[in-house]
Amino acid sequence: MADNKQAIIAGGCFWCTEAVFRDVVGVSEVESGYIGGETASPTYKEVCSGRTGHAEAIRVTFDPDVISTDEIYDVHLGTHDPTQLNRQGNDVGTQYRSAIFPLDDEQHEAAEAAIARANEENDGKVVTTIEAADKWYPAEDYHQEYWEGEGKRNPYCLAVIPPKLMKLRKSFQNKVRAD
Repeated sequence: MADNKQAIIAGGCFWCTEAVFRDVVGVSEVESGYIGGETASPTYKEVCSGRTGHAEAIRVTFDPDVISTDEIYDVHLGTHDPTQLNRQGNDVGTQYRSAIFPLDDEQHEAAEAAIARANEENDGKVVTTIEAADKWYPAEDYHQEYWEGEGKRNPYCLAVIPPKLMKLRKSFQNKVRAD
């Protein structure tokens, strides 16, 4: 049995990406947070301003005996639009960029391969970046497990998250939790 691994990815609003990965088999934890910027200990309000350089991201803890890094990246690139530069739907700005933050050389190679596969499916239009995994800042407590709580009453989440979950179930049937 392998030790759990982590992956850090960004693909728009972290409420949405967190909701997707909480339904993926082999994933034991998903934490929303901020990465890739200059401001130390940024707040949600600061990151939303677009002036800190951070992306809204998630840190996924997973069992590599159940789901590989390649599969984590494929689910990531297959459940948001990796062809939209610095936006996902109505969320616009560098804080909503599509990015992968590899934690080692193996993840960097996996990220390059996943982007190449996604480019084959998207006519070479993928804009997802591979960025250095610098300092990780967990988001404020009220952002964690947002969909499970407040999110199901939030009109934005109700409009955006269910289609992503349907895409997960359709495209990655063998990677969706049964419960």
